[in-house]
Amino acid sequence: MTTDGDGKDATVGDVTSTLSEETSTTRGVGELLANWPYPPPGGWTADDLDRLPQEGPHGEPDFFKHVELVDGALIFMSPQKRFHEHVLYGLRTCLNAQAPKQLKAVTQMDVVLGPRQRPCPDVLIIDSEVAKDRSRTAYVPQEVHLVVEVVSPESEFRDREAKPRRYAAAGIRHFWLVEDNPDGPVVHVHELDPVNRGYVVTGIHRDKLSVQVPFSVTIDLAGLLG
Repeated sequence: MTTDGDGKDATVGDVTSTLSEETSTTRGVGELLANWPYPPPGGWTADDLDRLPQEGPHGEPDFFKHVELVDGALIFMSPQKRFHEHVLYGLRTCLNAQAPKQLKAVTQMDVVLGPRQRPCPDVLIIDSEVAKDRSRTAYVPQEVHLVVEVVSPESEFRDREAKPRRYAAAGIRHFWLVEDNPDGPVVHVHELDPVNRGYVVTGIHRDKLSVQVPFSVTIDLAGLLG
């Protein structure tokens, strides 16, 4: 597992510090936002996202409610379109209905990939025991079996290029990319090549998705849109 491409090996401590109450990078909200919109001293870290208020620097409501960290940059997520909401809800429902008891599908929870990498996938498959902890704000790659990104117009490059590279480098074995085509959702299924540390396409699914990994599941894709 690597961090954000600096060539140094990541450790469990690198990616779990944000899940503990005390870390060496603790900074107060005042320090984080003192020079807004410029980054705080040393740049943004995964830990910082747990300390941001929902309101903006000037009291804007829900300003930091939906934000992720990619390559050290804060990414503000746009409001979801109806397609996006349908697919997220449908995938989570179908995956949970067919998943073995040790796995659980959740939506829009962060994954800490390194000190400056904290993306928020649309759907995750995680360990069921981990999902029971209601205090968690993020997971680590060792707890994640599948990440799903639903492509939006404003996030095409991140969803298709930047984030998959980061997921693969972190060792997450399975990645799905969902595209909005005129005939309905199309799911591009990827699996990690452990030699090259990158994803390879194992199938492109229209109308119906049927795979055996990370577990056996069949989904009526057209039905996701109701």
